[in-house]
Amino acid sequence: MRLTLIGKGNLGTNLHAALEHAGHEVTWLQGRSFATEGAKGDIIIVAVKDDAIPSVTSRLSTLDKLVVHTSGSVPMQAIPCRRRGVFYPMQTFSKERIVDFRPIPIFLESDTDMPLLEQLAQSISNSIYRLDSERRRWLHLAAVFACNFANHCYTLSAEVLQQAGLPFEVMLPLIDETTAKVHSMSPQSAQTGPAIRYDENVIGRHEQMLDGTTRDIYHLMSKSIHDKLRPKED
Repeated sequence: MRLTLIGKGNLGTNLHAALEHAGHEVTWLQGRSFATEGAKGDIIIVAVKDDAIPSVTSRLSTLDKLVVHTSGSVPMQAIPCRRRGVFYPMQTFSKERIVDFRPIPIFLESDTDMPLLEQLAQSISNSIYRLDSERRRWLHLAAVFACNFANHCYTLSAEVLQQAGLPFEVMLPLIDETTAKVHSMSPQSAQTGPAIRYDENVIGRHEQMLDGTTRDIYHLMSKSIHDKLRPKED
């Protein structure tokens, strides 16, 4: 296909690489400073920050082209174009790390052009789903817990390790095994640690070592784990 990709951020950089690798002819434009006449091809993909989607897509409303955004949390209706849709690859992206799109699930929505969107998605991914805006909001929320919050816990872990003069690399085998386990068992079944039985001695000592928001997070996380997984005999 002939495509236009608007946005050169983390997702835009990875998506551009995947589309070109699949053999598409891609016109790649800067997110906030593109010329409308530069948007060419069968589909215009808008890969910009969520708050920029309405303003960017409004500049494309006079074009008789399929305009899609790539957000998990913005409804399709935010696009003021007759032909519109959503092309949401659910993955974490960084410019510095180009990922393989084949295993990445792509969630699609469109009023009029679903076959065209599916054709595009199938050219770069083996995992394609149709999903409306309401259910995609729940999907995005789940992704925040599984990715963004989990990654923030890695940041907190690195800060704690720094207190003991240890590198974060010592955590990598533990992180890898924790991730590997949920490929074959449920997250609840994979849960371990002192919070399951609410071991107050261990938890209390840990909380004394922390302060501020990090201590609050530890306390709330421990309580949440216990509330979800407390043994029946409790």
